[in-house]
Amino acid sequence: MPRKLPLHVHKQKTRHDKWVFYFRVGKGKRLRLPNPNDPAFKAAYRAALIGSPVEVPKVVYEGTLQWLWDRYTTESAKWAGYSPATQKQQRLIMAQVLKNNARHALAAFTQDVIQEGVDKRHETPAAAGNFLKTMRGMFWWGKKMRLVAVDPTVGVTPPGYKTDGFPPWTVEDVMAFRAKHPIGTPERLSMELMLLAGLRRSDVVVVGRQHIAGRVLSIDTAKTGARISVELSDDLIGIIEATPRKGLHLVESSIGRPFTKESFGNWFRGKCTEAGVTKSAHGLRKLSATLAAEGGAATHQLLAQYGWSNIATAEIYTKGIDRKRLGIEASRIVADQIENMKIPHLNPGEGLKPKKIKNTTAKK
Repeated sequence: MPRKLPLHVHKQKTRHDKWVFYFRVGKGKRLRLPNPNDPAFKAAYRAALIGSPVEVPKVVYEGTLQWLWDRYTTESAKWAGYSPATQKQQRLIMAQVLKNNARHALAAFTQDVIQEGVDKRHETPAAAGNFLKTMRGMFWWGKKMRLVAVDPTVGVTPPGYKTDGFPPWTVEDVMAFRAKHPIGTPERLSMELMLLAGLRRSDVVVVGRQHIAGRVLSIDTAKTGARISVELSDDLIGIIEATPRKGLHLVESSIGRPFTKESFGNWFRGKCTEAGVTKSAHGLRKLSATLAAEGGAATHQLLAQYGWSNIATAEIYTKGIDRKRLGIEASRIVADQIENMKIPHLNPGEGLKPKKIKNTTAKK
């Protein structure tokens, strides 16, 4: 015989063929309760009896998008391997997707649906690309674990756009920034750390005295986890020594506290504006990498200094320099060829016979 429900507790079957439980006195307001077999039921029931707020864990139905996302982010080694920054980015993307799609069955997410999601973000190609990466990671894992029959992201066309991303700083930008922000200020030190040491903003907010041994700065980068080691120049060491701080962090806010990555980005952009520089922190790293490549740094050296995990990123700079060098060499060849065309041709027959060389040796 089924167990009788406690006083004022009612059950109802949903359209998903699942039983749900409510607390309701007469025709009053209904309060959702956990399943009576759930350990949290007693506490929730007591709270409902005395009129206190009832906290009910969110019900996640098997085979829904929320169910797959929850399993992916708790069980997948692929997800665990992402950096905290990438995980945060993808969680924000999925929070928007799950607002209206959390309880939708996985079968509803076809290739056409994913392509539509990419296409509707066409005005922000980077957002479209990140959306597709997030969905691909989740459905790829779901297919591998046999949680979905088909990976709907296969065959989806990524956003078609061509961009060089953040505009790189110029030498003139650096000079303008230096003129506005003197040595001894955190903004000057931040700029030099990104230019001379090639640090990302997510590493500038973390780096401290504990990362420096002698003249070498070593740190595990926040974005990729790669370990980088760079030798500090005399100028950069001097700037570090001249910048006051209260703690170990090399760069601190006006109240002596370390920045977060986001607050640093906003603060540094403001300092750029003060100097008349309309560029970002990332564009400063681009200038640094360009200067390294122009100075002869090879691909593997760029990977080591800038903490990139993808060799294609480093080759953006080395190939660009190689193309410039080869272009200059080719232009010189063309110039030589044109110069040869200016030399008048020899007259017919001239130069065919060797001239006699007069023998000036005295006869014996």
